[in-house]
Amino acid sequence: MTNSTIAAVIIGRNEGLRLVNCLASMQGEASRIVYVDSGSTDGSVEAARAAGAEVVILDTATPFTAARARNAGFDALVSGDMPPDYVQFVDGDCTLEPGWLTHAARALDETPDIGIITGWRSEIHPKASVYNAMCDFEWHRPAGDIEACGGDMMVRRALFAQLGGFNPQVIAAEDDEFCVRVRKAGQRVHRLPIPMTHHDAAMTRFSQWWQRAIRSGHGFAQVGDLHPSHFVKERRRVWLYGAVLPFLAIVGAVLSWPLLLGVLALYTVSYARTVRGLMQAGLPLFEAAHQSVFLFLSKFPNLIGLSRYWKRKRRGWDMEIIEYK
Repeated sequence: MTNSTIAAVIIGRNEGLRLVNCLASMQGEASRIVYVDSGSTDGSVEAARAAGAEVVILDTATPFTAARARNAGFDALVSGDMPPDYVQFVDGDCTLEPGWLTHAARALDETPDIGIITGWRSEIHPKASVYNAMCDFEWHRPAGDIEACGGDMMVRRALFAQLGGFNPQVIAAEDDEFCVRVRKAGQRVHRLPIPMTHHDAAMTRFSQWWQRAIRSGHGFAQVGDLHPSHFVKERRRVWLYGAVLPFLAIVGAVLSWPLLLGVLALYTVSYARTVRGLMQAGLPLFEAAHQSVFLFLSKFPNLIGLSRYWKRKRRGWDMEIIEYK
């Protein structure tokens, strides 16, 4: 057990039954629940109120971002007389593992230099599509101290307030950006080796995956711009495999067949290494080969996302959210 108080912030938009399940999974462990809605039209606000959650509705005049929504939920939690010790952030398309809040709070109680605690997120329907399967594999990472985690996290309320919360201008990988600042403040980001949330990606179309990959590329660029030491390898891979090698392939096709063959050989070697790496991580050959195709292709939408960020910054445009479902 823990004597610390735990509250939760849920963010969502048109999550429907997934939100209802999310709210139900927290009953009995969270002392307060705040749901932040970003323009839903499906009755999500009414469902949250019916479940006993406090509701914050974001002003549509300002572009929606997950960071902005989470900050609004946090502000609502700390506006009362008894702010919680710890805050669990979770997306409305997830449900919490029973007992997670208690386990996470106990870990924070016992380890003062941990600022963020997280666990394993799993996909509810990993067999529904290769895209869902990729999400499920992506989220199951080694436990222990980590550089960053996703938006499902428990954070110390005082630390979150001290750092000013999430950066509302960051439209993708805002969780990574916050984790970087937590570590710079001398606190650890730690993953427990236990289930935390169950996610419903509901990603069944190539177009959804493509948009998600564009969003990731935007995050690589924006967070890398704010913190140059973060996402270094990711940005290098995108530029190499999404821009430099395709350019060399075009030059080779026009002027030099050996150059073209060299580029194709590099792509082949890279693909084979990806397949081998996924197999070493536990995937069967067919699944590893299938997912590697999309990991190979992802560099192109990633490049679009990187380019979109720099174009927006150069022209002074708003960093509007990139939705994929």
